[in-house]
Amino acid sequence: MKPDSRIYIAGHRGLVGSALMRNLQAKGYTNLLTRTHPELDLTRQADVEAFFAREKPDYVFLAAAKVGGIHANNEYPAEFIRDNLAIQTNIIHAAWQSQVKRLMFLGSSCIYPKLAPQPMKEEYLLTGPLEPTNRPYALAKIAGIEMCWSYNRQYGTQYLAVMPTNLYGPGDNYHPENSHVIPALIRKFHEAKVANAATVTVWGTGTPRREFLYSDDMADACVFLMNLPDENYQTLLGSDEARTGIFMPPVVNIGVGEDLTIKELAETVRKVVGYAGTIEFDPTQPDGSPRKLLNIRRLQNLGWQPITSLEMGLALAYQIYRSMENHI
Repeated sequence: MKPDSRIYIAGHRGLVGSALMRNLQAKGYTNLLTRTHPELDLTRQADVEAFFAREKPDYVFLAAAKVGGIHANNEYPAEFIRDNLAIQTNIIHAAWQSQVKRLMFLGSSCIYPKLAPQPMKEEYLLTGPLEPTNRPYALAKIAGIEMCWSYNRQYGTQYLAVMPTNLYGPGDNYHPENSHVIPALIRKFHEAKVANAATVTVWGTGTPRREFLYSDDMADACVFLMNLPDENYQTLLGSDEARTGIFMPPVVNIGVGEDLTIKELAETVRKVVGYAGTIEFDPTQPDGSPRKLLNIRRLQNLGWQPITSLEMGLALAYQIYRSMENHI
């Protein structure tokens, strides 16, 4: 990408999109295209196609999605599959129509089977049943990967899907019911600290293992991949299985390469927040997958590594939460 390339960031206000915006701006990109939801409803095909025909972006980061934690996925499965299928279908097809040079589709580690071998390699896609609590969202993301793959095979496009591990950071959602685990824990421990509560209850048993990546590191990896030379980038775009007999989707995992239990995470957040009470776990609530650790060798071999430790990232996230807590 050149400094003046026309770069469209779909979903620029979200956790992923806002991190991409910060990274691109810091690297000197000056021609960033953005639209808010009132300005452009990405579920409306005609509106998306008109936008692409008019603006003609050179590069696209497809970070727009309907997202949420276990509770939201359980409560609104129809919206999670319907809206995400519509958004990604409209953007990927319009990108092909307007001859976008490269497109990056942001997925999620939940695309992998619930009981996939650990750490999870990109080729484990479609090798087993999904975690039921977020299957509609995961299936939408899998459809997006297959769409990128299909357009690459049929039309010679250069569409790459990246699968970040669990993300947190600036722009996170701290809603008490619909947030992911780190913002939910930050809010719980902070409110308990303010109220001098004796205990904080955390959903599940505390035994599942999770990997967490600071959102600014994720964005740096995405921009790094989008800027790879052709000879490196094109090796990531998926094999034509019918010809090669090799199942390799156009997917690159983005993570840190290590995980911890939810219990260990809760204790770390408690320490960062400065809460002095005790932690109780509610085993009647769902745990989700027992473990979700990404194999990041493909990305490491290209020369990228994260720089933000979990404690450093949690401290930054807590500062951000404190700065906005009166507006949540």
